[in-house]
Amino acid sequence: MLDSKYLRQDVEQTAARLKTRGFELDVAKLAELEEKRKALQVKTQELQSERNSRSKAIGQAKAKGEDIQPLLDAVAHLGDELENAKKEQDDVLAELNDIASGLPNLPAEEVPVGNDEADNVEVSKWGEPKSYDFEVKDHVDLGEALDKGLDFEAG
Repeated sequence: MLDSKYLRQDVEQTAARLKTRGFELDVAKLAELEEKRKALQVKTQELQSERNSRSKAIGQAKAKGEDIQPLLDAVAHLGDELENAKKEQDDVLAELNDIASGLPNLPAEEVPVGNDEADNVEVSKWGEPKSYDFEVKDHVDLGEALDKGLDFEAG
């Protein structure tokens, strides 16, 4: 799976590299989900901060002997909002993870793009291919000739 941080930072380059493998990345959908994730993250942090400050105010009001019920109601309401925002954020993250987990590996940047086998580039070669004074057989033919129970036609 591609690193989500890399995917967020270089989505256009990632899409271009994936296109060389015949994979179309929906950049607009990914950008939309990322914006939604950011907005929800900010919202949850703000709600958490607000809830914390109001909880602190409850303690101070209680120490002064003031009526704390309105403050408790407000904190409860903030808690509900926070849970909803977290659930929504989790849903967006799950959708982003689904997209990321379905992406193929990126081809190495130094690998040339080709249309077929003729476009392959030989990078290195070690030794020389062996030559034989007999006809080389395929492993399927050898397996069937050995009569060891290999029956590819029946399979």
